[in-house]
Amino acid sequence: MAPLPPAEPSVLLETKAALDARKIRFEINRIKLPIGVEGTFGLIKHPGASIAVPLTNDGRVIILRQYRFAVSRRVLEFPAGTLEIGEDPLTSMKRELAEEAGYEASQWDSLGVMSPCVGYSDEIIHMFLARGLKKLSTKPPGDEDEDLEVLHMEIDELNGYISGGQELLDGKSITTWFRTCQLLGL
Repeated sequence: MAPLPPAEPSVLLETKAALDARKIRFEINRIKLPIGVEGTFGLIKHPGASIAVPLTNDGRVIILRQYRFAVSRRVLEFPAGTLEIGEDPLTSMKRELAEEAGYEASQWDSLGVMSPCVGYSDEIIHMFLARGLKKLSTKPPGDEDEDLEVLHMEIDELNGYISGGQELLDGKSITTWFRTCQLLGL
């Protein structure tokens, strides 16, 4: 994976308002852009996240059908989670794979990073492929507000869901699946 181009930071002139919510912060800032224009912009400050495509030894993918309140429906997505302060992205992903899907993996491939909402958030998501899966005898407790179903899908079935539109998939999962397909030559 090629390195990202260097950042071109804006100059923070003033934070007009801020609201802290569960793991994120919303700020309204007056900034000066690199081109010299000043303006007021809303920004969601996010600690970052990790996501992984869990691939079983028989070539199926493990994906979740999870309720998401923001869209009032269940969404197909790969196991993922928000980083704790100072947490390594792979450490976070190993925890999330266990808590959400009930698996551990012996092989991890980095698929790079993505930025899902660049117009209003600084979130960076670290993407992984998890292989050499082993089902845990006891699934560790996850977040109490998680409402999810663990599914095992054939690759063609997943591709059908992505292209068919009969279920909602989130962008981070589609991007991570695309990178997985690139790595594996699928």
